[in-house]
Amino acid sequence: MKDSLSESLNEQLNFELFSAHVYLAIAAYCSGESLDGFANFFMVQAEEEKFHAMKIYKYLNDRGQRVTLSGMDVPNNEYHSILDAFEHAYAHEQEVTKRIYHLSDLAMNDREHATIQFLKWFIDEQVEEESMFDSIINKLKRIDKDSNAFFMLDAEFAQRTFTPPAV
Repeated sequence: MKDSLSESLNEQLNFELFSAHVYLAIAAYCSGESLDGFANFFMVQAEEEKFHAMKIYKYLNDRGQRVTLSGMDVPNNEYHSILDAFEHAYAHEQEVTKRIYHLSDLAMNDREHATIQFLKWFIDEQVEEESMFDSIINKLKRIDKDSNAFFMLDAEFAQRTFTPPAV
């Protein structure tokens, strides 16, 4: 594996950890608004991002590459509404997708077939992530001021759990 690809995978590992940080910050916002179901949703999302980071960590180690951790930016901690928080999360996932595509392009250019195969899982995951956030945003827009529907969604999200995928 070329150094440039290894460095880019390390950058993505760190970005996945930052993503967990972003979702913890959104969870804290939701908790501050007494929306425990929405907070749980984002806590689970943070766990998923840590899982993604560790998947890259293991891959780099399996390939004999050195994992390097870096500092991270401060995530946004304030939102105007739950809709604003989900729109922010959706934009963040779109950025993750761009980064995964970039990694895939690098791997293809380097003819790094094992990494191409490894990144396919992340590409599929990003399709699911973006679709999920888009769907939730559409629901939030539809329920608008219907407090019953809003609190039903909050109760639904309270039931969400993280189960690491079998890979």
